[in-house]
Amino acid sequence: MSTNDRKIALITGAGSGIGLSAAKALVATGFEVILTGRNKDKLEKAAAQFAPGKAHVFTVDVANPQSVSALFSTVQETFGRLDVLFNNAGTNVKDQPIEDQAYEDWLTVINTNLNGAYLCTQAAVKLMKQQTPMGGRIINNGSISAHSPRPNSAPYTASKHAITGLTKSTALDGRKYNIACGQIDVGNAATDMGNKALAGRMQADGEIAQEPVMPVENVGEAVAFMANQPDGTNILTLTVMATAMPLVGRG
Repeated sequence: MSTNDRKIALITGAGSGIGLSAAKALVATGFEVILTGRNKDKLEKAAAQFAPGKAHVFTVDVANPQSVSALFSTVQETFGRLDVLFNNAGTNVKDQPIEDQAYEDWLTVINTNLNGAYLCTQAAVKLMKQQTPMGGRIINNGSISAHSPRPNSAPYTASKHAITGLTKSTALDGRKYNIACGQIDVGNAATDMGNKALAGRMQADGEIAQEPVMPVENVGEAVAFMANQPDGTNILTLTVMATAMPLVGRG
């Protein structure tokens, strides 16, 4: 990690929801944040919520290798280092039985949720291993779906199970460069995606039932907790969920 007072964190999908909540929690603990995503106007509105100099906006398409490479080159030139990467950008498609799922929908989810996290991780490792002092921390946004799928969610569930593999491989391979990698699995936060639980989600037995949600700020604080672990300590996996959501127990 950086030995000076300037700590830099990059967040993908930072214009709203979990990404913006994490940015606020990280700034509250002393970080400057780089807010990234595809929608510049959305990112600038998010950045306007921070004190001057605390949030910086850069556009990126995480599924595009050239776009990711250009982003991290700019980060290196502008800030000189990166202390934390939060791979948060993600998407989903309509729940459908696997036999009815369009291949294009599969690719949409995999390209953003998995390939995007891979490309950003790859670029971050290249930067973190050559900066002085060497090292950093990568946090991947997994999901409760990385533990237990919802019905009719093959693309999203597969992407989040794969994130677990990426997390563990990065944690292992990053050791020699003082790069830690962990995963936060979120269940029913109050975001555009998570609030669908309030309207009712299909359960394992096929019934539709409302599910409780938790404030998205709780997730941001958990990300900041992971990011602020001291050198030599890594939270490999952390599950933060609405207490009464139907995960623990029989479906």
